[in-house]
Amino acid sequence: MIKNVLIVSSNHTGNGHKSITEALQEKFAMRENINIHVVDGFSLGGKPLIAIGKSYGLITRKAEGLWELIWDISSVKPQLVNEIVEITIKEKFLKLVGQIKPDLILSVHPNFNGSIINLLEKNNYKIPVVTLIADLTSISSLWVDKRAEYIISPTLEARDKCIEFGVPKNKIRIINLPVRSRFRYNNVTNLKENKDDKRLSCLIMSGGEGVGNMRKIADILLKNFDCTVKIVAGRNKQLKNKLEQSLTNKFGDRVKIYGFVDNIQDLMLTSDIVFTRASPNVMMEAVSCNVPIVMTGELPGQEQGNSSFAEKHNLGIYCHNTKNIYNIVYELLQDNNKKLEGIRRDQRKYVNFNSAEEIVDFLDNIDIESGNIPALKLVENLI
Repeated sequence: MIKNVLIVSSNHTGNGHKSITEALQEKFAMRENINIHVVDGFSLGGKPLIAIGKSYGLITRKAEGLWELIWDISSVKPQLVNEIVEITIKEKFLKLVGQIKPDLILSVHPNFNGSIINLLEKNNYKIPVVTLIADLTSISSLWVDKRAEYIISPTLEARDKCIEFGVPKNKIRIINLPVRSRFRYNNVTNLKENKDDKRLSCLIMSGGEGVGNMRKIADILLKNFDCTVKIVAGRNKQLKNKLEQSLTNKFGDRVKIYGFVDNIQDLMLTSDIVFTRASPNVMMEAVSCNVPIVMTGELPGQEQGNSSFAEKHNLGIYCHNTKNIYNIVYELLQDNNKKLEGIRRDQRKYVNFNSAEEIVDFLDNIDIESGNIPALKLVENLI
């Protein structure tokens, strides 16, 4: 039997949800018995909801305090968020369900879990909903709707939070965050060891929105170490221009500034250290590329605890203050890069290259009741 799977994702709230979805799409494409249809959940609410989704970048760059307030309110009153989203997406969501007739719905964004289940129940659709949590440790109650058929958790810590929220253990499956296949250190010759320039290669980034004090970090590295620095400013064009003006003239070809890039894996694979905010998707992509992480900040709410998680598994080091960058890098390079190589070794132990396939296997094995809406032969992917 051919299954139709509807994936509700997001294109504009950072890049993590979209990256996770793309990692799953790679594996779904290998299954002849599964058709997938991906939709940006915010697009279901029209221009008002799309505008809210797009505001994520501005808020996280310019107003972390406001973001923390939004996080706290949505976590304390998830029913309110669910009701607002339900009203906003109702017309387009029900139309979409009628068109593609999904056998299963997978949600990878917390804003749509409860609202989707509400709409299905009120309109007598018996379609199982599975939630894939895209955060590592700090889980909003929006992720955790006990009515979901299953919740896929990327960590033990996230699973424990689900249980605290009242989700039965038998509804939770632990599978690492899926990472796109091109983010694999064993897919290529070891570019780090074979690069022409033997200087320390540093990559500075902060998610798709370009958050953080990149200039200061680069300045410390370039002044104190025999290194080159690549900086990815993401969609933050203003930041990119400022970095070019302040760093390129000063350090010449030792520094390269990028905007939003589609080949971030190449930059990671040719780097010895990546400096980044504790964004779960970026962290796991760096681990998959086997490049040690220095975490330079966490968004309030959703990313709090990610740095502790990384240090617990020795995937990277948290830098509490930019002034400590020099000491952290110095210690990593002591005794012939002993700590740096220790992190790389532990990353290789931690990484699970099969997580996307395991998630698809799990979804494929969920029993679909015979009374569900019949599947279509062809589903157009709109993402």
